Amino acid sequence: MTQYKTIERPSTATIGYPPLTNLSQLLTEHAQTQPERIAIGISDLSHVVNYQKLELLVNSAKTQLSLLGLNRSHTVALLADNCIEFVVALLAVTSFGARLAPLNPSLTVIDVQARLNALSAHALLIPKHLENQVDHSAFLSGTSALWTVNVEVSSSSAAVHIHDIANKTPAAEAGTSSSLIAGDDVALVMFTAGSTGAPKAVPWTHRNILESIRNIASWYDLSPADATLIVMPMFHGHGLVAGLLATLVSGGSVYLPTTGGFSAHLFWPDMVRVRATWFTAVPTIHRILVNRASQDYPGLSAPALRFIRSCSAPIDEDLATAMDKTFGAPVISAYGMTEATHQVSSNPLPMHGTNRISSVGLPTGVEMRIVAEDGNDLPVGGIGEVWVRGATVISGYLENPEANASSFSDGWFRSGDLGSMDTPGYLDLKGRIKEQINRGGEKIAPGDIDVALLSNPAVLEAVAFPEPHPIYGECVHAAVVLRSGSNASEQELEDYCRSKLSSFEVPERIHIVSSIPNTAKGAVDRRALSTQFR
Repeated sequence: MTQYKTIERPSTATIGYPPLTNLSQLLTEHAQTQPERIAIGISDLSHVVNYQKLELLVNSAKTQLSLLGLNRSHTVALLADNCIEFVVALLAVTSFGARLAPLNPSLTVIDVQARLNALSAHALLIPKHLENQVDHSAFLSGTSALWTVNVEVSSSSAAVHIHDIANKTPAAEAGTSSSLIAGDDVALVMFTAGSTGAPKAVPWTHRNILESIRNIASWYDLSPADATLIVMPMFHGHGLVAGLLATLVSGGSVYLPTTGGFSAHLFWPDMVRVRATWFTAVPTIHRILVNRASQDYPGLSAPALRFIRSCSAPIDEDLATAMDKTFGAPVISAYGMTEATHQVSSNPLPMHGTNRISSVGLPTGVEMRIVAEDGNDLPVGGIGEVWVRGATVISGYLENPEANASSFSDGWFRSGDLGSMDTPGYLDLKGRIKEQINRGGEKIAPGDIDVALLSNPAVLEAVAFPEPHPIYGECVHAAVVLRSGSNASEQELEDYCRSKLSSFEVPERIHIVSSIPNTAKGAVDRRALSTQFR
């Protein structure tokens, strides 16, 4: 059994998390009780902002937004990478009482404009350092105001500047803000990844967010003694909720990569420098770190990690075992969805229960059901659709009655994911319903084929996907990335599958490829593979 590194940390029983009713209160207690504690910083430590300074930056930004005419009826879109400006803008807009919609800065102009229109966005906000990298000129003729935000930090001071570069802001009376922000007021509007169709707008209320981040912080015993490096993009729930906001509610320290995103060769030097105690990422990033460990991992100089969290895609047991052995920390697999303000289940920390890597753990703050096609609950072990409800689950998509009718039922969200639960309540995922392969009436979960292929020592990555078939309608194909030095053939891999799978599940074709496409949040993109080989 692995002997994990340990660090001295206060008991969560004596810490507690501040009682909050909206995000405007997120920093208040920490700014008073631990003003000098680093709240947010850049991983090279060139810019660090303590809780007291962060609260001052947010209040300054709120004043400037008010002078720019922002009011509580407005939605502001934020086109940004992982930077301090993102954090300040997020907290300023939401604590003002308006809504913020984080957007991926790599989106095309057409996609950004579509989201601005869908949101009826009052303004588009861009960090100053991206002003020349984003084709902002394309938005000057739009109806939204165009603002830039810049945070300047020195050892003794910090300042934020928000500038109107489109000159569309009303110069008359300032906008108004109220401290009476209700828990049911919308704070953030997120967009689904669109892996099975057009992205949908997901409204997160202040209550949704606060319930989620307190659940996450409590589940992982997060405290002011913790520090993390956020390598997942904060324009998705994984990085934003589990990485940023759960850490801030616990009073810990958040560090952002100097590059604005994950960099394999900078990761461990950054982790050592910021003395990280945990981090969260997708299996793709974990796999990269394991594969580069012989050249990058600092060994005895590495930080003492309490745990490593994995979410947004399934992680196989071989990878988790390799991480545990290499990095000396338990790998905790979790499950999240945008419609439930990120996390809905997770394995417990080893001191709190059994950590089952093959599972995505126990429900965290939500009720969960496994439902058959006829709408009835399935018995223990039955495979059906995962339904969830609770304080973190949204009541519906924005302006999308058709999707609401098909996805929500009596307060329950129908996830579209296939899964089963055992007697203790651990959830095993089997893949997306829309990704199921229908071979002549046989419903095949591609995740089961992924697991079978990944158990082969020659296979590094594996993804199954459907292909059209003249007789069966669909058949199974798979794409495989081999481990370095392996020369396994397609036929050898097919023969291996026959020893692990039912005959109708064995792929009719296995494509050996150099890489597998991923969605923006790091999950494998089965649709892209199906299109590629079709």
